[in-house]
Amino acid sequence: MKRLYNYFTITEKLLWSLSVLAMILSFLIFDRSNYLNLFSSLIGITSLIFAAKGNPIGQILIIIFSIFYGIISYAFGYYGEMLTYLGLTAPMAIMALISWLKHPYKGNKSEVEVNRLNAKEHFVMWPLTAAVTLIFYFLLSMLNTVNLIPSTISVATSFLAVYLTYRRSPYYAIAYAANDIVLIVLWSLAAIEDISYMSVIICFVAFLASDIYSFISWRKMQKRQTATS
Repeated sequence: MKRLYNYFTITEKLLWSLSVLAMILSFLIFDRSNYLNLFSSLIGITSLIFAAKGNPIGQILIIIFSIFYGIISYAFGYYGEMLTYLGLTAPMAIMALISWLKHPYKGNKSEVEVNRLNAKEHFVMWPLTAAVTLIFYFLLSMLNTVNLIPSTISVATSFLAVYLTYRRSPYYAIAYAANDIVLIVLWSLAAIEDISYMSVIICFVAFLASDIYSFISWRKMQKRQTATS
């Protein structure tokens, strides 16, 4: 436990602690019954703080979070979120975990080697994201998904995020931050009907702060690795 405590910086410990506190307080104020929401939120924010350091443990926790979040989304009728996290995020997180484990930085299994995308990968990534988004739009439309347009945008940002995570690019965090903003809007619409979903909104606000920090952390990590090489 002491090694784990010393593993994180003061900023990371403060960010995680404040996020957890905000989640617990919002649960006690707005919910008090859906413990699955609280549990998944705590797993999610913990996964992000590990991912910010390029640690594969973050991907393991994201897989667990995706399963719980898929269940929560299904309960409200956000089938886009359910399909995205169970059908895209979780499988891609497994692939990302394998990729991160195969590319440790100088043998250090707790830090992944940061990758730079070349022009060819951009040529593949953007059309693929567009194709996935289009397919999901028609699929979600047939399922009568609640708030179809925001749900479709969430699919696009989620796919982009998991692809960049798999490719070990610092910009995965920017894509996740964009997804967080979409989800804050999406669950704000849900909270109009059921105030208990305010706790989910707070969850993604905390995720947004962590993803912004993750991008900054990965850029520093990239510069350090490049300088050392």
